[in-house]
Amino acid sequence: MARFHMLRALLCAALPTAVLVLSARALVLSARAEGTFDIAAGAHFNLQRLAKAGDYLRDQIAQGKIPGAIVLVQQHGKPVYHEFFGVQDVVSKQPMTDQTIFRLFSMTKAITSVAAMILLDEGRFSLDDPVSKYIPSFAEVKVGVEKADADGGKALELVRPHRPPTVLDLMRHTSGITYGFYGDSLVRKAYAAANIYAGDFDLAEFAERIAKLPLQDQPGTLWNYGHSTDVLARVMEVASGKSLLQIEREELLDPLGMNDTRFFVTDPEKQKLMAQPVPNDSDFRVGRDNNPNVPKKWESASGGMVSTMADFARFAQMLLDGGKFAGKTYLSEKAFAMLATDQVGPGADISRDFFYFPGDGFGFGLGLAVRTDPGNARPPPPGSLGELKWDGASGCYFVIDRKQDMFFVLLEQTPSERQKIQPALKKLIYEALEN
Repeated sequence: MARFHMLRALLCAALPTAVLVLSARALVLSARAEGTFDIAAGAHFNLQRLAKAGDYLRDQIAQGKIPGAIVLVQQHGKPVYHEFFGVQDVVSKQPMTDQTIFRLFSMTKAITSVAAMILLDEGRFSLDDPVSKYIPSFAEVKVGVEKADADGGKALELVRPHRPPTVLDLMRHTSGITYGFYGDSLVRKAYAAANIYAGDFDLAEFAERIAKLPLQDQPGTLWNYGHSTDVLARVMEVASGKSLLQIEREELLDPLGMNDTRFFVTDPEKQKLMAQPVPNDSDFRVGRDNNPNVPKKWESASGGMVSTMADFARFAQMLLDGGKFAGKTYLSEKAFAMLATDQVGPGADISRDFFYFPGDGFGFGLGLAVRTDPGNARPPPPGSLGELKWDGASGCYFVIDRKQDMFFVLLEQTPSERQKIQPALKKLIYEALEN
């Protein structure tokens, strides 16, 4: 950046104003495309460089950080890099395959959000609809405001929302609904104390439990990660008259051929295909037990699905192709554009705090993070403007880069190593792109 200012000063001293403007613009564009950020369209992969991704993952396995992983990099509709590393678990030592089953955790939200956009396309609901239109108890929801009490501590005052939370708020995580397993606000503590995961309940009952709890913030004011997607799923059920899995199978999973993407794994033979983390890294820290081998009524739209690389690659390719796959249209151009456009950026009057999980340089669309700018780090982290991404507590991670007509998917099971492995892998993948 210092070199940029020096060059600009030299230009100011030596060139006419018109030339200065053009040169400064060129320098800005050059800075924007710095390193592995926003590489010019049309890049291809250097396979020797891409092999470094495998070297990195093999080293993580050798150190005992993860038992194994699968990586797929696909460009122009064809696999460029498709490798299997280690084993699906350290007990069976079975090799990873495209049929190995992984817990997706929050990558489930991406599938739920696409299914919701399909229903939106069909006119089943509107983004402006209040949540209470489908779940009447949300008409009585309150916002929790922290106030100082007489003893100098904090107390929770419940106030009416300035406006009701809407379907749009659910999809962009601005409803005020949160989680109770991170943060120390009084509302989050209320979530934890309410024991909302107790018993065997369905989405209808779960939405009622959430409606009884205060909102963390006024609707439409703060990006706040939580159970909004589960409440969205209940809206989908009411609007369609079908269960969440019925909706997803009919509208998305079955047509795409995602036959192993479900909420539970009941077939004993398929249970043997479940990937597991290393034994000392098995706490996913999501406030509840997530064992897909034990069927329950709750189909967790925010974190309960399992999938395979064979399945998820089809979903990723559909997103890369703008909502189309194998000649079938899943999302209209308008619906895909809304899904893939930042909905919480400048002009939206939506704040961000420490728990803004899309990260620096990213906005958020209707279910996915959207790259909007280089961010504050220098050099900027790798990726392209407009790229889409999300991940989950198990370490599974995907990136959709329409500028390079490329996506990559990482499937792994590691709650504690994921925040290191994901950015390291992405950097190695983008370092392998060249024009």
